[in-house]
Amino acid sequence: MERVLENIRARSDLNAFITVCDEYALSRAELVKKEMGAGRMGGPLAGVSFAVKDNICTAGIRTTCASRMLRDFVPPYSAEAVRRLEAAGAIMVGKTNMDEFAMGSASETGCFGAVHNPHDTRRSAGGSSGGSAAAVAAGLVPFALGSDTGGSVRQPAAYCGIYGLKPTYGAVSRYGLIAYASGFDQIGILAASPQMIGDVLRAIAGRDEKDSTSKELPEGALSGIDLTGDKPLAGLRVGVLKDVKGLGPEISQALVSCADRLAVLGAELDTYELPGPEALGAYYIIACAQASSNLARYDGVKYGLRVRRDDLDEMYNMTRSEGFGEEVRRRILLGTFVLGRDCYESVYLKAVRTQQRIKRQYEELFGRFDMLLGPVTDKCAPMLGEASNRPLEAYESDIYTVTANLTGLPALCVPWSKDAQGLPVGVMLTAPRFGEERLIAVAEALKG
Repeated sequence: MERVLENIRARSDLNAFITVCDEYALSRAELVKKEMGAGRMGGPLAGVSFAVKDNICTAGIRTTCASRMLRDFVPPYSAEAVRRLEAAGAIMVGKTNMDEFAMGSASETGCFGAVHNPHDTRRSAGGSSGGSAAAVAAGLVPFALGSDTGGSVRQPAAYCGIYGLKPTYGAVSRYGLIAYASGFDQIGILAASPQMIGDVLRAIAGRDEKDSTSKELPEGALSGIDLTGDKPLAGLRVGVLKDVKGLGPEISQALVSCADRLAVLGAELDTYELPGPEALGAYYIIACAQASSNLARYDGVKYGLRVRRDDLDEMYNMTRSEGFGEEVRRRILLGTFVLGRDCYESVYLKAVRTQQRIKRQYEELFGRFDMLLGPVTDKCAPMLGEASNRPLEAYESDIYTVTANLTGLPALCVPWSKDAQGLPVGVMLTAPRFGEERLIAVAEALKG
């Protein structure tokens, strides 16, 4: 464990961690060692170090959401996913950097500075789970927890060349995940291998009475799939996204190459079309509306930052103005606007109806296919600062990932190739609800 902590300090140039838990990790490691020696603890995660995105609560260890609003907040409880990992013997070593309140696509909007990509430190690690992705890609931890509201696990996984799973909505408890958009937020997993993704998912998935949206997984949902034989994917029906405008050549080439490999493994291929741009609009309208509601609690009264003023209204205004960064304020304002009397029916309810239509479209797609193949992003990791300087462009880049959040479906980023500059290129597999084990099995077959 000392070596793990030394390696984290040695890669401070990545700015992947907000808090490194030296004493906590060392004491946990000693406890796990004793439990394993006594035969009371075992399994694939016993003694394995991991990191946690800093919007996931950890008892007695500050959880900041990379925001001035919560810079010194120390929660009294841990998220259920963290609790289950520690019960399995995994050892948390730190809290990772991110976009403020998970709002962003480059891990640049937080108050602790930008996360740097291990493949090229001049470039973005992606967001909002960029710190978790960078920590795994740099070999600092075997896996990390992130959160995915519109692609925030899968996109940084693609930029950093690792696996990133956004589970089925409800498969993993959201208890202890600080909310951005409650209807979309899902704790996800970033790891260097499909096997590690599976091991972690089996430890954290399942019903939690503290989260009413969590679900008991169907019997056999995480039981594994046989990959033996010359054609291990024989009979698997895969939909491949039709040629779309705007994809970088390295992304298009990766999709063709991955589809070819699936065919060699026995899969049956056909094409499908992505829902139109209205999906992206619906996502941002609903997500910002939920953010406006969820972040109303940060008013300087009960916890978090308080800017002291004699007048109560002025205290509210100054606390929220100084506590929230520009991107968070932008999304709160948009959310408040669409929930207003003049826009609620014409904008917000229209977005909700669009979401329902997209859900039906994907139900029809999974009547034809067992799995979908598409891009994660339209290009490889951009230079630092590009997303912040062109926010609308950054929003548009989420078009390929938001549909999994709108529909609640599981999706996995699979690292596939590299471009001419040596930057990772990822592809995305999407499955029906609770199809995570199918995703993991196909990713394992593609790797082999």
